[in-house]
Amino acid sequence: MTAAEVNPGMGAVPHEGGTSFRVWAPNADAVTVTGTFDEWSGNTHSLTHEGDGYWAAEVSEASAGDEYQFRLQVGDTTIDRVDPYARMVTNSVGNGIVYDDATFDWEGDDFSCPPHHDLVIYETHIGSFVGGPGGPGNLELAAGKLGYLRDLGINAIELMPLMEFAGDISWGYNPAHIFAVESAYGGPDALKAFVKEAHRHGIAVILDVVYNHFGPSDLDLWQFDGWSENGGGGIYFYNDHRADTPWGATRPDYGRPQVRQFIQDNALMWLRRYHIDGLRFDMTPYMRSVDGTGKDIPEGWDLMRQVAVAVREEFPGAIMIAEDLHGDGAVTSTGPEGAAFHAQWDNQFVHPVREVLTAGDDAQRSMRTLLAAVSFEYAHPFDRVIYTESHDEVANGKARVTHEVDAENPSGWAAQKLATLGAAVTLTSPGIPMIFQGQEFLEDEWFRDDVPLDWPRGEAFRDVVRMFSDLIHLRRNHEGDSAGLSGSHTALLHLDEEAKLAAWLRTTEERDDVVVVLNGSQEARAGVIGMPAAGPWRLRFNSDARTYSALFGDHASGDLVAEEGEFSGLPAHAKVDIGPYSLVVYTR
Repeated sequence: MTAAEVNPGMGAVPHEGGTSFRVWAPNADAVTVTGTFDEWSGNTHSLTHEGDGYWAAEVSEASAGDEYQFRLQVGDTTIDRVDPYARMVTNSVGNGIVYDDATFDWEGDDFSCPPHHDLVIYETHIGSFVGGPGGPGNLELAAGKLGYLRDLGINAIELMPLMEFAGDISWGYNPAHIFAVESAYGGPDALKAFVKEAHRHGIAVILDVVYNHFGPSDLDLWQFDGWSENGGGGIYFYNDHRADTPWGATRPDYGRPQVRQFIQDNALMWLRRYHIDGLRFDMTPYMRSVDGTGKDIPEGWDLMRQVAVAVREEFPGAIMIAEDLHGDGAVTSTGPEGAAFHAQWDNQFVHPVREVLTAGDDAQRSMRTLLAAVSFEYAHPFDRVIYTESHDEVANGKARVTHEVDAENPSGWAAQKLATLGAAVTLTSPGIPMIFQGQEFLEDEWFRDDVPLDWPRGEAFRDVVRMFSDLIHLRRNHEGDSAGLSGSHTALLHLDEEAKLAAWLRTTEERDDVVVVLNGSQEARAGVIGMPAAGPWRLRFNSDARTYSALFGDHASGDLVAEEGEFSGLPAHAKVDIGPYSLVVYTR
């Protein structure tokens, strides 16, 4: 049986008769594979050159669980390399391990990602989400919190990168082996078990992937087969000025067909082999440009589109998200010049909304800025991911909203009010809402990969957790009367910059109207606003309710009856009374 018959792809694939091995090393003169199956002799199993730089062999002695490396002969130099396609490694500077997908029992898992308008994403970092005894957390420990997330109302969890990285503790944006699941997190079977358990809880899994750079440390891909130019990284990397990124001169060469295939194979592997429901591409500006501002690497843009289109075709229910942060609608356009992502992290929301929340005084708190962020769209209401906290927003010199509001008392009244107001705006605005781990219990520590979440704080702030849960369930229309919050239409109803009052309408084609009213002042406010229809309106949510915090005032006008009569171009009007730094939601 030939390698081509067993494994048309790359890496190590165990089968009934042994294991097939295949590697791309165009500058090698000879290649062997060695490992525990031949006691690391290094000279027993030669690979045959297939052409175009590919080498392959069948090794009957090798089986799942064996450690291995490729040994490349380049002139008089011998180079030992980890398989770039290794699905499992001992560690970032160790050996590849032959891994067999067939040994994992998915038990019929056939979960489908919820529709994008219904998604509420929870971003988390496996190493710090739930700390382990004396070290970082792992996938098994994180899986123990899936029931908590389900009860919170979450139906999608986004995992910060878990490709094998240097050491055991990292944010994950320094991938050393992109096909291997981080060994400290439990490896490939642990990720499969996590995904299967998430699906059992009705939760989709979205995975961060890093293709704008590799490494830069513990990087076996560097000068993989001995060749390089200008002291660069060799066959997997640009070897000129295009290699430079903020994280090292390790940008992949998106113009090489083999590297493009390497990245596309990786992206599709997560969906095919791990049942992942979506991917979030890290910092796409550095795939499409050298300095993160333009599109001077057109082959990088083309590769993003190539992968996004491939995912759309093979996994039509999945979601592709870009962290682009430039407000460029082409990122989520399927037109000829678009990159074809479904959604992008939206800088047109997070930055202005945080600016409003953390303003030094009410005079600087612009309702016009807030409403512009709420109503901003690219081409579709759900082609943006909106949030007030993410791993980037609460680290590297930045902090949680509670701490930005009041660093001396991040658990006090002002911090609680404005942090929860930001969450309420996020969950009532058009877009795909996302919260960051611990945000629901007002975690006030800035994000660190070696400090676990303060879970006892979740009990101390259980009433705020209830507020998040109520908001999320309202957003997802659990009681059948708030479909408008995930509807495709948004209209601005009211703007009073002096009183700091704002209101907007969320609705569906079927006119499932939901009216959101916000008070951006530290004083309670009353005022008349235009309404889309006369008649009774039910108060469905009040962020000032004392059930959410003993510090809150329980201030609200209760249910409304909107009266007929034009007001601000609307057919009806009603008087609202709303607490300080509060948001209320009304349904018909």
